[in-house]
Amino acid sequence: QIPKSLVPHYCELVGANPKLRPSPSKFLQNCSRMGGFLDNKFVETNLFLEEIQIKEPAERQKFFQELSDNLDSFPEDFCRHKVLPQLLMAFEFGSAGAIILTPLFKVGKFLNSQEYQQKIIPVIVKMFSSPDRAMRIRLLQQMEHFIQYLNEPTVNTQIFPHVVHGFLDTNPAIREQTVKSMLLLAPKLNEANLNVELMKHFARLQARDDQGPIRCNTTVCLGKIGPYLSASTRQNVLISAFSRATKDPFAPSRAAGVLGFAATHNFFSMKECAFKILPVLSTLTVDPEKTVRDQAFKAIRSFLTKLETVSEDPGQLSELEKDVQAASISPGVGSAASWAGWAVTGVSSLTSKLIRANAGTTPGAEPVAEDAPVKKPAEPPKSGQWGPSKTDLARKKREERRQEIEARRAEKKAAKGPMKLGVRKLD
Repeated sequence: QIPKSLVPHYCELVGANPKLRPSPSKFLQNCSRMGGFLDNKFVETNLFLEEIQIKEPAERQKFFQELSDNLDSFPEDFCRHKVLPQLLMAFEFGSAGAIILTPLFKVGKFLNSQEYQQKIIPVIVKMFSSPDRAMRIRLLQQMEHFIQYLNEPTVNTQIFPHVVHGFLDTNPAIREQTVKSMLLLAPKLNEANLNVELMKHFARLQARDDQGPIRCNTTVCLGKIGPYLSASTRQNVLISAFSRATKDPFAPSRAAGVLGFAATHNFFSMKECAFKILPVLSTLTVDPEKTVRDQAFKAIRSFLTKLETVSEDPGQLSELEKDVQAASISPGVGSAASWAGWAVTGVSSLTSKLIRANAGTTPGAEPVAEDAPVKKPAEPPKSGQWGPSKTDLARKKREERRQEIEARRAEKKAAKGPMKLGVRKLD
């Protein structure tokens, strides 16, 4: 069946007078008019790709910018065999820059692992060495799309050495995004890069960075990658880093320090909990910010519950301290995937606010940083009692109020004495 929009042009082709029949080029031209059968993005993309070498740079930039939205409606084979080679060629020989990353990763979804390794990974590795800031920040933002295809040797020798330069960048957006990218890279880093090089940069950011949200996110990230650190690094770094965060002038950083202690509670011995952690948390119970105080009280209750458990049953000491000297965890596919969610949460909003900030901390960035702190850890045995919930407290207050009202009524009745019976006078 001939499509409706093509019927008039078909009738012209089979007209009785051969002289009035349009030529093939005229037929294609008529079909390409606005609203015509060939007036669609798929045909336009094909035609542009055929002539892409002679197009102006501005035209190519606009084409690649719009291409990502159209790829979902294109056939898979067309994307793999027609679009992908042009994207790779545009990066290799053109000046497309970061604009090709989004369509490149979209097309990459159609490739199997072997094809991805052969075609996409070499381009990604080369992009990481680019001095273009826009390219670097786009790569960091979209790392979740390709991290699973990167092997450990490639990460440690070709990618991480370039990524760490982002910690020293003068642009706060790049520093912030570099910190968040460590959530995805940490499981693939070797011991030297993870326990020495990365910790050195984290310590500098946490102590000296002038952006509060970046200091906060550094603490958050440290709490999340704690299980991947070696036992000796955890002993030397975690308590001092989280204690430093609790003294930060930026309130979300202090909250992140408290949550960092809670997230890594299983890596601390009972003596460390009693002598080093609880004294630090106690000072936050009088913090000016209520959110910080609330988190501090919850963490204190959790650590006290652990200490009480050991006090009542010393036999549980070995069970509660089994992870203190445990080796670093070997990451699985599931853990990397769960981390990716945090890595991209709030990135765009916080980054844009940091870019617009002239100096210091932007007030608008604070809520984003507050969302960033680590998830609450799995609580130790018998430590799930964080105190009554808000619903329980409200119910308890209502019950106390009701009892108080009833008591007052009883007092009034007692003061009046027994009721006197009499005849009521009728009007």
